[in-house]
Amino acid sequence: MLSSCLIKLIMIKPLQLIALIIICAFTANAQRITKADSVQNSYATKRAKTFYFELLGPGAIYSLNYDTRFKKQQDGWGGRAGISYYADDNQHVFTIPLVINYLAGKRGKYFEVGAGITYYNANTGDVFFDEQYSVDYINGNIVNYRRSNNNGILGTLNFGYRYQPVDGGFSFRGGVSPVITSDQFLPYWPYLSFGYTF
Repeated sequence: MLSSCLIKLIMIKPLQLIALIIICAFTANAQRITKADSVQNSYATKRAKTFYFELLGPGAIYSLNYDTRFKKQQDGWGGRAGISYYADDNQHVFTIPLVINYLAGKRGKYFEVGAGITYYNANTGDVFFDEQYSVDYINGNIVNYRRSNNNGILGTLNFGYRYQPVDGGFSFRGGVSPVITSDQFLPYWPYLSFGYTF
C-alpha cells in the first residue's frame, strides 16, 4: 500500500514539477516585462523637452532652440522657440523662429511636421532676405550709400525625421524647412540639428 502510494506520488511529482517550473518562468518573465514597461511608461508619460543647435532651417544660418510637447507625452503636439545672431563684414542677421510641430511615431523615432513664423532683422541680401539701401543725396548727387536694416516675418514649414530617446539623451533632427517670403518660395531649404532631450 505504501509503495503504491509512493509510485503514484513519484508519477505525479514530475508533472507537477514541470507545471510549477513553467508557471514560475512565466511569472518571472511577466515581472521583468512589467518592470521594464513601468520604467518606459514613466518616461512615456513625461513631457519631452529638448534643447538643440540647428544648422539652417527656420533660423536662417543657425539657431539655438528649445522644444517641448504640450502634454505629458513624448509625441503629439508641441512647439519650439529659437534665437540666432550672425554678423560678418558689416552685415548682420538676427532671427527668432517660432514653430508649432507634431511628432508621429514611437520609441524615440518620429516623423516631424510643423509650421511657423520667423521674425528677422537683417541688413544683407544673402540667404532669403531682401537687401535694402539708404541713399543720401545733396543737390541731386549721391553722398552716402549704405545698407539699411530690414525687419519682417517669414513663413516656415518643416518635414523631417527626429530621433528623440524616450529616456532622454542625445537627439537628432534632419529634413527640409520650406521658407515663404513675400517674393519667393524656397521648397528645399534643409535643416540639421543636434541636441539633448531631458
